[in-house]
Amino acid sequence: QVQLVESGGGLVQAGNSLRLSCAASGHIYSTYAMGWFRQAPGKEREFVATIIWSGGSTYHADSVKGRFTIFRTNAINTVYLQMNSLKPEDTAVYYCAHARTRGVPDRPESFGSWGQGTQVTVSS
Repeated sequence: QVQLVESGGGLVQAGNSLRLSCAASGHIYSTYAMGWFRQAPGKEREFVATIIWSGGSTYHADSVKGRFTIFRTNAINTVYLQMNSLKPEDTAVYYCAHARTRGVPDRPESFGSWGQGTQVTVSS
């Protein structure tokens, strides 16, 4: 079992930045990828970004390309989401996810463990 703890959410004005963190613990010896998804009220959970642990390849949703960046530190098994130029439409609960095996990087079903989520609210 893998435990994921997110932090870094909050309330910011449009145009500002936030950095989310996700610390993984437990059976993390087998990590294929970690990702970020988000869910706004009344909407489906949507893909934000994924990083492949070996090699560091990254994938970002079109809606966040050029504004958000996913990156990780091997030493402490933490993945980050740097969010710049935030917009009100980025308001959502952001979830960290862990995948042990290879899957489609932008599909929630590819990830077996999830964090509890952290709220990001962007005011106009």
